[in-house]
Formats: sequence, C-alpha cells, structure tokens
Amino acid sequence: MKVEMLMPQMGESITEATVSKWIKNVGDSVEKDEMILEITTDKVDSEIPAPDSGVIVSINAQEGETVDVKTVIAVIDTEASASSSAPQVEEKEDLAEAEIVEDSSNVNTDNLTTAFASSTDRFYSPLVRSLANKHGISLNKLDSIPGSGKGGRFTKDDFLAYIETGSSNTPKEEKTVAPEAKKAEATPVKTETSPAVKETPLNEWLPNRTKIVPMDNMRKAIAEHMVRSKHTSPHVYSVQEADVTNVAKWRKAYKDEFKKKEGFNLSFTPFFLEAAIKALQEFPIVNSSVNNNTVVYKKDVNLGCAVSIGNTGLIVPVIKQADEKNLVGIARSLNDLATRARDKKLVPDEVMNGTFTVTNPGVFGTLIGTPIISQPQSGILCLGAIEKRAVVIDDMIAIRDRCYLTLSYDHRIIDGAIGAQFLAYICRYLENWDMDRGLF
Repeated sequence: MKVEMLMPQMGESITEATVSKWIKNVGDSVEKDEMILEITTDKVDSEIPAPDSGVIVSINAQEGETVDVKTVIAVIDTEASASSSAPQVEEKEDLAEAEIVEDSSNVNTDNLTTAFASSTDRFYSPLVRSLANKHGISLNKLDSIPGSGKGGRFTKDDFLAYIETGSSNTPKEEKTVAPEAKKAEATPVKTETSPAVKETPLNEWLPNRTKIVPMDNMRKAIAEHMVRSKHTSPHVYSVQEADVTNVAKWRKAYKDEFKKKEGFNLSFTPFFLEAAIKALQEFPIVNSSVNNNTVVYKKDVNLGCAVSIGNTGLIVPVIKQADEKNLVGIARSLNDLATRARDKKLVPDEVMNGTFTVTNPGVFGTLIGTPIISQPQSGILCLGAIEKRAVVIDDMIAIRDRCYLTLSYDHRIIDGAIGAQFLAYICRYLENWDMDRGLF
C-alpha cells in the first residue's frame, strides 16, 4: 500500500513550509514515527516523523524547496523492502530523464549541447534546466555556483537567488544570423557602450566593504509572517512598570529546593506566565482572535512562549491549557518545550493553536520592547529586564526590583482602556505575591 506523506501545518497561520534537510533518501527503509526530514517555518524548525513503516519510493519536494501545507512531499510503500524498491526508483528516474530528452526533440540540439550541458556530473532537475534555458544561462555557468541542497545540489531557490542578485547578465546564446543582418552589423555605428556588469559574489566582502548574504529559510519565513501581521492588525502598545520585589524574595527562598527536586533552575519567566494566565481569564477579549467581522473567544489559555534559537531566529512553542497548571507545572512545561525547541525535537502540535504569547528579551538586558503580534492572536506581552531601582514609597526612598511590561495588542477589538487594565492586573498580581504560599 502506498502512503502519501503530507507537508504538516505547523500553526494556524502557516500556509507553507520549506524542506531544509532530508534525513532519509529514496529507497531507504523507515519505521513509523522515525524522523525522516527537517522543515522550516517562521514558527518552528522541526524534524518530521514518518506516518507509517515501509520504504520511501518517491520524494516530491527537494531540499530548499518551499511548498504549501498538505502537499504530498513523499510516498512510502508499506509493503516494499529497501532492496526491491531502490532499483525501481532508479529506473523511474532514468525514464524521466529519457522523457525529457524526447520532449526536447524540437530544440536546437547544437545550442543545447554547447550551452545547456553541464561539464560535470552535477545533477540539475528539469525545472532548473528549464529556467536556465529560459534565462539563457548555461549549466556550465551554474556549475560554478554553490548549491544549498543536499550534497551541494543546485535547487530552484538557488537559481532564483542567483537571478535576484543581478548575477544573471550572461548573454543569450548566439543565434544564426542571416547574411543581410551580418552585413548590417558590419557597418560601423557610433553608439555609447556601457561597461560590462560583473557578477556579484555572495558571502564575500566587496571593495565597498559590504557583502551580500542570502536569508536562510527560517529568516525568510519570519520576515513574511511579521510583515503580514503588521498589515493585518493595527498595533497599539501600552507600557507599565511592575514591582517584583516580593517575587524575587520568594524565588530566592525556594530556588535551591526547586533545583534539587526538578533538576533545572527556576527562572523568573514562569511567574510572569502565571500572572498573564490569570489576567487572560479576567480579560477574555485579550485571549480571543478576529475572524472577518466576528470575534472568536477561546476558553483554553494556550500560552505561546518565544524561544531564541541562537542568532538564527526564534520558535514559539505553546503550553496547552496553561490555565490548568500551577507555577511548578508551568515551569516544567516551559523548560521541556524550550529544551526540545533548541534541539529541533518539537512536533507540529506543539507550535499550533496558541491564543496569547509572552516574549522575554529582558534576559538579554532589554528594558522595553514592542513586539509584533503573532497572527491570529490579539496580543503579545513583552518582559523587560529586572533591575533594582530607587523608588518613593510612603514618602521614603526604597530600593526595589522593578521591570517594564509592554503589551502589543490588536486595536480592532482591544481598546487602550482594556490594554491598560490588563497590564495593571498583571502588575498587581506580581506586586501582591503571596509570600506564604508553598512551592509544591
């Protein structure tokens, strides 16, 4: 039986994903739930498991290729063996190449041989060959351009990137010219000539002390998602300062016990997540989303938590039904999701169906941030760095632990008054932290 493997949807607003790496190849045996490829979206960089056991008989999306969700990206034969399937696949590939040659019977074979043949054994897909032919670029020229696919394979995206950088100024192949035209060309004509445009190399410093570096797939996906969010939601920002002195004292008293029992550090983030959950229950409009001219209220609080992935981007795993967890449960879920996000071990469901997001650039020293809403959510809370500041309390100067909280929200359904009350609720919750509550 043939089982079609579809590109998974990694989030409500995600409509496409990019194949970043195939772990398995055509003809390889796979077990159900075995990881066989890596994909990239603006929300997650994840490994995808096989839907069933069998042998991969076809791969329909190459590395570096971006395809729509629910598109067939591979086919698995659940009744085949690796030894019996591999030769059949090679035979199909040979047949496909033969069909391409037959379809090229109406093409000038001299030009095809000299201009569009590769001098190396490098493989070019029919699509790439067609694009090269269309743009008048020889495969010998493409041989000199690094490919981003597996084993240096040259993909469609590599070709498009080459075109976009203005490096495709290779002249069209010389055509047969009639004698009359040759005579006309021989007649001297005074014309202004422009200097030849040199190819712009990638990833190399240029004489003007700049270099051009193509975006990776995750960065391109993030860029598209952020621009779309700005075009979708009229963003409004409110900022308030929270006194977290009691939280800091309580955390200091229990952090060693927590580390001993749980095996990881108790950070400040779970305290803010708990406060945000309570505020979302108090102001359900902030936990809703817009659908055309209606408002969709969500009973569950599915809390997205932005996780930085080094310098390559960020991922937003989701704590499902976070409103049913206590502080320790929130901390456990956050640590688990963040660890597996950095190790690329998240599954699609763990980055989907978020209703609200919290991001914490304060860990890097940021005081105030104005993050962009993750569609189709209606708000995102930004945590600033916690610092000791001198404040006036009862006409006396005191040193307190303080931080700024910023709420970005969709002004289509959340007005400034609601945004301000939502933030004030979080601040009060943190400032009035119960010092007598236990850890577990």
